[in-house]
Parts: sequence; C-alpha cells; structure tokens
Amino acid sequence: MVSAPLKARRLTDPEGQKLQRIVRRGSTNSVRYRRAMMILASSSGNTVPVIARLVAADEKTVREVIHAFNDQGLSCLDPKWAGGRPRLLTPDEEDLVIQTATMRPTKLGRPFTRWSLRKLAAYLARRPGPGLRIGRESLRALLHRNGITFQRTTTWKDSPDPDRDAKLDRIEQVMEYFADRVFAFDEFGPLGIRPTAGSGWARQGRPGRLAATYRRTHGITYFHGCYSVGSDTLWGINHRRKGGANTLKALKSIRAARPDGAPIYVILDNLSAHKGPAICSWARRNKVELCFTPTYASWANPIEAHFGPLRQFTIANSHHPNHTVQTRALHAYLRWRNANARDPDVLAAQRRERARVRSEKGLRWGGRPLATAA
Repeated sequence: MVSAPLKARRLTDPEGQKLQRIVRRGSTNSVRYRRAMMILASSSGNTVPVIARLVAADEKTVREVIHAFNDQGLSCLDPKWAGGRPRLLTPDEEDLVIQTATMRPTKLGRPFTRWSLRKLAAYLARRPGPGLRIGRESLRALLHRNGITFQRTTTWKDSPDPDRDAKLDRIEQVMEYFADRVFAFDEFGPLGIRPTAGSGWARQGRPGRLAATYRRTHGITYFHGCYSVGSDTLWGINHRRKGGANTLKALKSIRAARPDGAPIYVILDNLSAHKGPAICSWARRNKVELCFTPTYASWANPIEAHFGPLRQFTIANSHHPNHTVQTRALHAYLRWRNANARDPDVLAAQRRERARVRSEKGLRWGGRPLATAA
C-alpha cells in the first residue's frame, strides 16, 4: 500500500499569518526563514520535491522540518543550540526574570511602556523582596534561550469566515486527490515604474546604485498570475487594473491548459472581482470549480510561495523605463523559470527570495502574572 504524501498539518490563522510575516521580513539566509518557507509551502499543498527545489534544500531536510512542525508547532523554526556556560540563576529565579520581562512595566509601577535591558536589570536588582543581580548581556542571553526577543508590536486578525474549515477541507482534498488538475490564481502588484532597491554582489563599500525619482507618471499594472500545481508552471499577463473581466481572461487561460475537458480546480482568494456572476456562470459551464481561500488566509493559496522570486528577480534592482519593458522582463523571467525549474543554480538563487504577503500576525502584550509573595 502506497503511503500518503507527506504534508504539514493544517495551519491555524495565527500560525499562517506568523509564517507569512517571517517569510516577508526575515533574513533570506537565516535558518528560521528557510524553515518557515518549507512549512508555508507544504501547508498550501506543494509537494516535498517542489519545496526542496524552491528553497534549495535536500528532500530529507524538508521532511524532517515538516515532521518537526507537525509534532512541535512553530517551535521547530528555531534550532536547538547546545553548549554555553552553566546557569548562574536557579530555575525559579529564571522563571521570575521571564515573567517580569513579559509584563508591561506599568503593571509593576514603572512609568514607561516597555523594558530596555538596562531598565529591566535595574528593576530586578531593586525589586521588592530579594533582588536579582544580573548583567545586561547575561539577561539578554537568558531571554533568548527562553524564546523571548525584542519585537515590534503589530496588529493581528483572525479569520472571521464562518466557512473557514469547510474551505480549507476542500482545498486540501483537491490538492491531495487531483493535484494534476489543480491550479492557483492571484494578482501580483501593484507594479509601478520607479527605481527599486534590492541586493546583489558588489565590492565592499561600493554597492550598486540606482537613481532617485520624484515623478511617477506611468501609473501601475497588476500581474494576473496562474500556477499549475501538477506541472509546477507559472504564467500570467499584466493588466492596468484588477476586475472581473481580467480575472475571467486568466481563468480561461487556465482552462485552456487542460484542453481535454476534464474538471479542474482553481484556488483563489475572496476578492469580489473573483466571484462575479459572469465568472461563476462561466465556471459552471466549463467544469471549473472555484475553491476560495478563507478570509485573511491567503497562505492557503499555493501560488503565494512562488510570487517571492518574481519580485526578487524582476522588480528588485530594476530601473525599467516603462511598463512595456517591465512586462517583457517579467515574462522573460517566467520563461526562464519554467525552463530551469530544476536547475541547481536556479534553486540556490531562489533561496534568497523575499515573498510578498498581505496579512501579518502580531503578538499581544502580557504574560504570566507574577507569583504573589507568600
């Protein structure tokens, strides 16, 4: 009996949004970024070989990360480094430091909204009861060991979609049983005409330079992208705006990719331009099932993980004079990408991608209350 393909378990909304934030803002050379890419790609239906090509990793490594996520959750993103000096504080004292660091200073009578290492160390040394003397570097290392880092406060949003589970169930079902007939669609943009900074090899102290601009008179375009899960092929067309007519054109190109007339499944988000009466009527007549992702859950769309390289290799470090040149460069990359999807050098370059996402997940202030003195 053939075992089912390995895949990450279904993400919760906080997990999906946090992974997108890591992929968007994290360092492309970090272990945390690469592991987040593996989990995000797997949860959206990409197979282990496709993920290995995407992040330039061994398939065994991808499988280990997916197994670790299924067992441990997001704690698998951080390597478990060993070694270091023995602890100078007792476990109870360390626990007290962690509780204090994760509380708002105002709750402890301090007139500021966040701790710095200096303020936290000073408070611990002079706190009511037995004080704890600890240096700032030791304090930083202690917090880091316990997964506490200095982070920007952000907002969060959970999916209010009442059909969230049903939609995710359907997406998982078609990805598992009909992968060769599953496609994904989404818009990528807006794409403006302006010098866009990026990164690349250069002599130390002499980075590549782009001219500044204060006049942007060309307007914007959107790339309407289509992705075939079965063949790992990406294509699309640029339009001046989003809209039902342009969405329908993209869906017709997807239908043309399977001229045998077999039913196909298209995963896309809940944008109003994606589900107008004309689109729904056309889909019914042409054996196209539209599988919508839940609200605020764009991470469930397989195409999201493939938009990052598109931005990294066609927009970053560019200075296109107009939309015609920009569109030609974008489509030249698509032809190159589809022809060289398995090339090791291409995979190594894709590892540095910075995927674009539209939703984020933040962390609330708070923590465990301090233990009351006996």
